[in-house]
Amino acid sequence: MTVPFDHRLVWFVGAGPGDRELITLKGYRLLCEADVVIYAGSLINPALLEYCKPQAACYDSASMNLQQIIDAMVQGINQGKLVVRLQTGDLSLYGSIREQIEELGKRDIGFSTVPGVSAFLGAAARMGVEYTVPEVAQSLIITRMEGRTPTPELESLEAFAAHRTSMAIFLSVQAIERVAQRLIAGGYPEETPAAVIYKATWPEEKTVRGTLADIASLARAAGIGKTALILVGAFLGDEYHYSQLYHAEFSHEYRQA
Repeated sequence: MTVPFDHRLVWFVGAGPGDRELITLKGYRLLCEADVVIYAGSLINPALLEYCKPQAACYDSASMNLQQIIDAMVQGINQGKLVVRLQTGDLSLYGSIREQIEELGKRDIGFSTVPGVSAFLGAAARMGVEYTVPEVAQSLIITRMEGRTPTPELESLEAFAAHRTSMAIFLSVQAIERVAQRLIAGGYPEETPAAVIYKATWPEEKTVRGTLADIASLARAAGIGKTALILVGAFLGDEYHYSQLYHAEFSHEYRQA
């Protein structure tokens, strides 16, 4: 038996990376029952809106400012409607939910969040890769290049590149030439494997693979200039080692060697 959704709250839902079936079951249920849906039209797969009931009011936030988004939420809540804010990927990465939550709080309106599958997870799944390869890379850096939104001084691409571990770079493919140059300047060898995946898990998904020396030209030749993720690191290469966890001579709580 499922618990009814609280109509006094605004429900923030991660839409997943693109494939309409990669939304969580809870997110799907919310879309099916929502009376008001405010969605990031420039980023989410519009096929997700097919889950909504015909009478649901759907607003594309791409053409709205923050005040208009909040006004639509408040109006829906005041009318006793179930309000869903549908955002791309997972809410915890580049989702700008903090400012919306703050504005709702000023109006004594609560919220609840439903996580989603991020694009960096969808991309790895589609490519069949693992960011954490034993003895190759055990850390993943998720970042972006500064643009209109600056990045903290200690979080430059050069500083992160010094670690030479796995990296997923969002919102930066429009300047991929500069990204590659800065990563090399920071410490990655030019031959470091790299990939660009456009709209991971969408029907129109496109992937190019190369190295930091040529990934920019490969991406441009493929016509990729936006809505893409840049992946960098040895995890994309040929080196790998088997995990000790499943080694026949490795004992642990559940198995004796």
